[in-house]
Amino acid sequence: MKKVIASALCLTMFAAMFAGCSKKGSKKEINLYTFTDEVVKMSDKFKELNPNFGYDFKVTQIATDGGGYQQALDAALAAGGADAPDIYAAEAAFVLKYTQGAASEYAAPYEDLGIDVGTKIKDAGIADYTVQIGTRPTDNKVVGLGYQATGGCMIYRADIAEDVFGTSDPAEICDIVGGGSGSWDKFWDCAEQLKAKGYAIVSGDGDIWHSVENSSSSGWIVDGKLNISPEREAFLDMSMKLKENNYHNDTQDWQEGWYADMNGTGEKGVFAFFGPAWLINYTLGDNGKDQAGNYRVTTPPVGFFWGGTWVLASKYAAEASDEKKAAIAQFIEWITLDTSDTGLQYLWANGKMNDNGTKDCVASSVVMDKSNGESAFLGGQNMFEYFVPANAGANGKCLTESDENINQIWRDQVRQYTAGEKSREQAIEDFKSACNEQLGIPS
Repeated sequence: MKKVIASALCLTMFAAMFAGCSKKGSKKEINLYTFTDEVVKMSDKFKELNPNFGYDFKVTQIATDGGGYQQALDAALAAGGADAPDIYAAEAAFVLKYTQGAASEYAAPYEDLGIDVGTKIKDAGIADYTVQIGTRPTDNKVVGLGYQATGGCMIYRADIAEDVFGTSDPAEICDIVGGGSGSWDKFWDCAEQLKAKGYAIVSGDGDIWHSVENSSSSGWIVDGKLNISPEREAFLDMSMKLKENNYHNDTQDWQEGWYADMNGTGEKGVFAFFGPAWLINYTLGDNGKDQAGNYRVTTPPVGFFWGGTWVLASKYAAEASDEKKAAIAQFIEWITLDTSDTGLQYLWANGKMNDNGTKDCVASSVVMDKSNGESAFLGGQNMFEYFVPANAGANGKCLTESDENINQIWRDQVRQYTAGEKSREQAIEDFKSACNEQLGIPS
């Protein structure tokens, strides 16, 4: 989900690959591969709630740094045998490889585990984009589902809203910025009003990139060739508009300037950030402590999602004994489809999976509808009121297997263009060349 956080939580690749972290006690084990301790904590909680569960989880946890997790997972899936993964996690940056791409052959359809997946998806109100991403196109089978939903909202400072627009009410701010309109026109009008008062509308162009990237009409690769959708090409112009008009602080996401802006200590006060609930909980919450209680959420101009983790079962799990297969299905269903008050998603949404009571958005709208989404960091606002429709409005059809690498190349070229180091045309041409040379993707 969040590679900075995941890296800090994971074991070193060497230790994980050769030692793992096994919870031993019984000879009956389920092999669990993950890049974050989130799923490990879930397995602990599941065992606590189901003391008669007949299996232990043998966990292999490996950081995503340098592709270490994927390399180890790929090797284990290909090797098969007693140590093959039964259950494994994949994040948005590389999930398509395992649900729809080169490694999707190793994934077992949920229904092959005995899960009535179609009915339960409908009954739980699982966000469509998560199902789209977890569906293998070769047989149209669901092979992965998430527990966390990452539909994005606009996260704004109430004090700046009051100063510039005369209101901080989320419904009114939604209308002012063109929330849900599919257009950025009102956003730019707001940028000019904010500038007049000495504020930046966003910290850097990265704050709107994910809105553009994950609402695009097509992905980076179409029919085996590099494809630049109109929305993503327009990001060049959007980034330049922010730069030329001094509408932002020209920071880069995940760097110190970005964090300073979250806390209100940057060059200019920043009105808004764009992201899912995890951005509030784990990034703004950690770096914007001076602004705690001052942020609110509302609908962004364009619906999008950012991040997430999907849970898959391997074909080896589907070939296991009936007893083990049922146990695997029970755990996966508890994570991804259970809407009860003891299901993972209810516990997750209501802050019962951690010591500090952090609430997060989940894939099930049914769970969020009956959960308390009030957040002190958001001044007591019920964030689920906006994140449930945000999840429903996200599009999961514009991802490709190579997004992580392509995005890095694209963002670098955009920065060089806005810095005046090359023309728009040259940036596009260099982007195409780099994708071909570094990734083998022709234009």
